[in-house]
Amino acid sequence: MTAGCAIYAVNKHKPWIETSYHGVITENNDTVILDPPLVALDKDAPVPFAGEICAFKIHGQELPFEAVVLNKTSGEGRLRAKSPIDCELQKEYTFIIQAYDCGAGPRETAWKKSHKAVVHIQVKDVNEFAPTFKEPAYKAVVTEGKIYDSILQVEAVDEDCSPQYSQICNYEIVTTDVPFAIDRNGNIRNTEKLSYDKQRQYEILVTAYDCGQKPAAQDTLVQVDVKPVCKPGWQDWTKRIEYQPGSGSVPLFPSIHLETCDGAVSSIQITTELQTNYIGKGCDRETYSERSLQKLCGASSGIIDLLPSPSAATNWTAGLLVDSSEMIFKFDGRQGAKIPDGIVPKNLTDQFTITMWMKHGPSPGVRAEKETILCNSDKTEMNRHHYALYVHNCRLVFLLRKDFDQADTFRPAEFHWKLDQICDKEWHYYVINVEFPVVTLYMDGATYEPYLVTNDWPIHPSHIAMQLTVGACWQGGEVTKPRFAQFFHGSLASLTIRPGKMESQKVISCLQACKEGLDINSLESLGQGIKYHFNPSQSVLVMEGDDIGNINRALQKVSYINSRQFPTAGVRRLRVSSKVQCFGEDVCISVPDVDAYVMVLQAIEPQISLRGTDRLWRPAAQFESARGVTLFPDIKIVSTFAKAETPGEPKATAPKSAVLEEMLHNLDFCDILVLGGDLDPRQECLELNHSELHQRHLDATNSTAGYSIYGVGSMSRYEQVLHHIRYRNWHPASLESRRFRIKCSELNGRYTSNEFNLEVSILHEVRMSDKEHVSHLIVQPPFLQSVHHPESRSSIQRSSVVPSIATVVIIISVCMLVFVVAMGVYRVRIAHQHFTQETEAAKEAEMDWDDSALTITVNPMEKHEEPGHGEEETEEEEEEEVEEDVSSSSSDSEDSEEEEEEEGMGRGRHGQSGARQAQLEWDDSALPY
Repeated sequence: MTAGCAIYAVNKHKPWIETSYHGVITENNDTVILDPPLVALDKDAPVPFAGEICAFKIHGQELPFEAVVLNKTSGEGRLRAKSPIDCELQKEYTFIIQAYDCGAGPRETAWKKSHKAVVHIQVKDVNEFAPTFKEPAYKAVVTEGKIYDSILQVEAVDEDCSPQYSQICNYEIVTTDVPFAIDRNGNIRNTEKLSYDKQRQYEILVTAYDCGQKPAAQDTLVQVDVKPVCKPGWQDWTKRIEYQPGSGSVPLFPSIHLETCDGAVSSIQITTELQTNYIGKGCDRETYSERSLQKLCGASSGIIDLLPSPSAATNWTAGLLVDSSEMIFKFDGRQGAKIPDGIVPKNLTDQFTITMWMKHGPSPGVRAEKETILCNSDKTEMNRHHYALYVHNCRLVFLLRKDFDQADTFRPAEFHWKLDQICDKEWHYYVINVEFPVVTLYMDGATYEPYLVTNDWPIHPSHIAMQLTVGACWQGGEVTKPRFAQFFHGSLASLTIRPGKMESQKVISCLQACKEGLDINSLESLGQGIKYHFNPSQSVLVMEGDDIGNINRALQKVSYINSRQFPTAGVRRLRVSSKVQCFGEDVCISVPDVDAYVMVLQAIEPQISLRGTDRLWRPAAQFESARGVTLFPDIKIVSTFAKAETPGEPKATAPKSAVLEEMLHNLDFCDILVLGGDLDPRQECLELNHSELHQRHLDATNSTAGYSIYGVGSMSRYEQVLHHIRYRNWHPASLESRRFRIKCSELNGRYTSNEFNLEVSILHEVRMSDKEHVSHLIVQPPFLQSVHHPESRSSIQRSSVVPSIATVVIIISVCMLVFVVAMGVYRVRIAHQHFTQETEAAKEAEMDWDDSALTITVNPMEKHEEPGHGEEETEEEEEEEVEEDVSSSSSDSEDSEEEEEEEGMGRGRHGQSGARQAQLEWDDSALPY
């Protein structure tokens, strides 16, 4: 080596580093902390270049790290990140690193590298993410009454990379006061037994925490539905079913179905029962009188009602306890009624029928006594029972003892029936058909033969009168004082007896028919697998099948129907009971009964109105005639109901009355009462041709108190009959007027009409001699009342300013009247002679007088001055002229305006009907004032 030249050391050795390094870097930071520190050593040191470290090189692709030399001489280095490190993308890095010395000179030649060292770097996590739930909401269904270990599990996740920040360490229920708890794994359980009736659904909020105690960004909703314990039974039915009258057949359970709780059901039997024993006579039956019902059902005539509605003619039931709505008589064991003599024949024939409705319970007392329903016994001296119907120890007994005749032998006398229905406190219909010696009982339409028949000797004939009683038996002998005995406890209705004939099965079925019951819509759709059966009254329906679906559909078709136009409002109880059989199991499921009710709403009540002429005048001769006076020629019966406003109609500013609409229905009686004292049969009566009744299938009774028309018929039928009611009076001179009142009824008095009053007066004839002063003619007759009208005031005022020349006109008119007097009197007498010879055509031209709004005066000149009458007039035409003279005469010339109006009306009436030309009929109902 020469002076002045650089001396380079020989690079004999390689750099040395550790064989492995472990490093940690916090995400989002660039500093890597290595253990051990990054230091490279070279044995050539401290020789320049050869003993210095110039670089650290990392081997690997796309590594986000770099190594730098901090001090060449000491060999210190640093490992740092070239870009931000994300733990969530990569948690660890492993790569190779080598150290390089500076070689032999400054030109990077002959660098020597160390061995390869492994570097393992772990990325340190930062808690930058909050937990999130996997589901936005959770839902679970639990059964009431159970404690669950885990109802459901919620789960949250965290996107942080480290176990500390990515794991969920805790869950918490945010909603307070709920019977639930949650564990660290997210399992939710209930802390108490849940009740379906108390609360059917719970909604709770749940949050989660990671191990860094960072809560979830959004809570999750957990919905828990509580379902009832599965109990076999009918589902989806309503307890109250409303029935609007006139609705026809309405389904009771349109959506019902059976829940069997997965039970293996092989067959099921369903019994649907409509319970109406507390309504009237066991169900909603027509409330017409028994006689009307008998006629409607086609029963034979001659039926005697032993328990009629109390009235003047049937007063023996007046003292009994009565349910007025249904004409049901209640016997409390202390009451009896005597049937008057003559109502029922004394001796019944070998054929007769007894019918009744009866509701009876067990007899009171330890030793049950006979409870008499009907009894015919001796009135005095003895105590023999000729025939009787009674209950004894829940047995129905009919006693019939015949009188002695040629045969002196034992005969059947007592007939016994033992039936549970006699004491079940329910209504039943009983019919006893007697065709001696055979007696048959019909109960609710079914036939029952007596289980016991006992014989007895015939009764010896005697002259002792007999007493027929109801509710008890008359004890006339063997006691110091005759009295009632063997009282009945229960309710009776429609007790009748029909001597001489038995009722047919068809009539019996009709009389006990119920107007309401169960029904099945579309029998064809029930399916072949369904068997069904109705009881006779259609109050019980039994269905049976082996398929649950078919049974459900069948029960959905069961309906309620009420065919009455005005049904009895109120509750009808319903019960559905089920019997289930299962496959191969001794113990099968039990299905609870369905208890519901039908609410029959109140029907629209009709307002029955009677209208017509309420004041009539007739000449005395017409009262004396064979046909008499027709009282109600224009009577009109109308029934209306108030119709509610239709929804959606615009409401008026001022309140308006409800719209009335007419409705058609039947009537069952109309009573014509005589007011102001009964008729005197020696001189007056009410008459009606029986043919008018029979052709309209109505009946009537007549008495001095009035006329009663009864029977179920339309309003038009009753109108037609009332049109023919006539009043006759043989001595009308002593009678000024007669007043009558009509009142009609539907359903035995349930709906009644207004009271229509009519007054009939005598039209007195004008009789005067030729010598009477002519001024008498201008005086109003005493039988006509003067009524002042507002219109007449103007004419009076006008008359007060008549010029004096009017006096001359009046004198001339009076002179002319003198000539007319003789002719007028003559014609009046001729009219009286011909009046009693009126034909049937003249009857239609009766004269109806109504003075309520008319002032009628006599003017004989008016008819005389009428043009258009020739000398060829017949005698009948002259009679018509006289009548028109009387009806159109005037007492004062100042009433000329009224005369013209009345004359015009008279011509109009004559023009409308030729049959009314003979007489003039007045009715103020059509007058304009």
